[in-house]
Amino acid sequence: MSSKFSFREASLSDIPLIHQLARATWEPTYRAILSQEQIEYMFEVIYTYEALERQMQENQTFILLQDSLEPIGFAAYSLKDSADAVYKLNKLYLLPTRQGEGLGNLLLTAVEERVRKAGARYLDLNVNTYNKAKAFYERCGYQVLLEEDIPIGPYWMNDYVMRKALP
Repeated sequence: MSSKFSFREASLSDIPLIHQLARATWEPTYRAILSQEQIEYMFEVIYTYEALERQMQENQTFILLQDSLEPIGFAAYSLKDSADAVYKLNKLYLLPTRQGEGLGNLLLTAVEERVRKAGARYLDLNVNTYNKAKAFYERCGYQVLLEEDIPIGPYWMNDYVMRKALP
């Protein structure tokens, strides 16, 4: 399967593409668990061109997953705690039409390999307590470390922090 897929690190010139992929994935991902107002608010906070540029400049590394025809997903990660060698998966999204093909696992594995090479002992991520992706992360070896509530403007994200030890 992987021969028809490729990964590349995104640059500032890819911001319009990441914005486009986020636009296609964000609302379908969250419509069952967040209000439309919260979805729109958070999208504007996280995925404007300026917000994406700031995230890249603040050391989030974005990678793009492409099939032979087009970009189909992206992920972003960053160093969370250098003392304990913990990295954080900040984002992982696939086009809704491409979900269920094993590509999320492919993209997650690519992130794990990259952070492992960078010296990570653990990879953490946040997932909304009502997000069905929690089961996906559990199948990939992640375990709930704790629960946290994160204010985003007038809204709250009720998340699990999940962690995987990277051998």
